[in-house]
Amino acid sequence: MSEGQVLAAQESGAYVLMFVGDVRLTLCASIEEYVENMLNDPQFSSVWVDLCGAQGIDSTTLGQLAKLAISVHKRFDFRPAIYCCDAGINRLLGSMGLDRLFEMHEKTCCATGSGQSIPMIPGSEDDVREKVLEAHRALMDVSPENRTRFSELVATLERR
Repeated sequence: MSEGQVLAAQESGAYVLMFVGDVRLTLCASIEEYVENMLNDPQFSSVWVDLCGAQGIDSTTLGQLAKLAISVHKRFDFRPAIYCCDAGINRLLGSMGLDRLFEMHEKTCCATGSGQSIPMIPGSEDDVREKVLEAHRALMDVSPENRTRFSELVATLERR
């Protein structure tokens, strides 16, 4: 699998996040900062997540996607869209309950052009641990199955 990256594009408040390669917790600080800035954009009007270039997504990234969808729904009263062509990743999204939070499209995103890589933001071990905790707490809130799946991990991280 190729190293993961997140590309982003926006025009007039319409955002597209493109996940490429194996997207893991090493990108959690970068994703969080970009999403925070995006949601604070006074022109923000929509967001699509394009996973067609993703080869793998870890649970921290899934939790950050859940946080994104929950924030968009609370603040702007709509569900963002996910586009994904990979049957395995689509099954993963469904098993984590993300189909409850996003409009799911099992096809290629119709966005054109290319995005720019979001800046890599290094985080201290404590910063990364906190972001991993927040992401997994968000996943736990999506479904009772996720609460069971991640409760032990969250409890372990909370003790440190």
